[in-house]
Amino acid sequence: MANPPSLTPEQRQRALEKAGAARRQRAEVKDKLKIGSLSLGELFEATDRGDEAGNMLAKLKVVSVLESLPGVGKVNAKRLLKGLDISEGRRLGGVGDKQRERLLRVVDDLEYRREILTEARRSEESTAR
Repeated sequence: MANPPSLTPEQRQRALEKAGAARRQRAEVKDKLKIGSLSLGELFEATDRGDEAGNMLAKLKVVSVLESLPGVGKVNAKRLLKGLDISEGRRLGGVGDKQRERLLRVVDDLEYRREILTEARRSEESTAR
């Protein structure tokens, strides 16, 4: 495995500060999603801006965003991704248009969410047998 690049102490400190700021911003976004002051659609819009903040948000994993939404826990987030045929490793920036539409619908339409979760549960049960 290759060694990381040699950094001066100043460069290392700047990199640590930048990484810390990114972690804080991602945590803040998840908190806003949790309390409902930020919608998934607004998050996608922010991701699309292409500025530094948008690029940072694009690195959020879809599963962690879903887990942050009210009424969706870890298990249901994974089931929703499976039901929507989205990889657990997918990040917001890598979500395609059709996947984005389905994610927004899952968040906005409770009946659709129930259908996806029911199908995912059935799939889990059939593979467990």
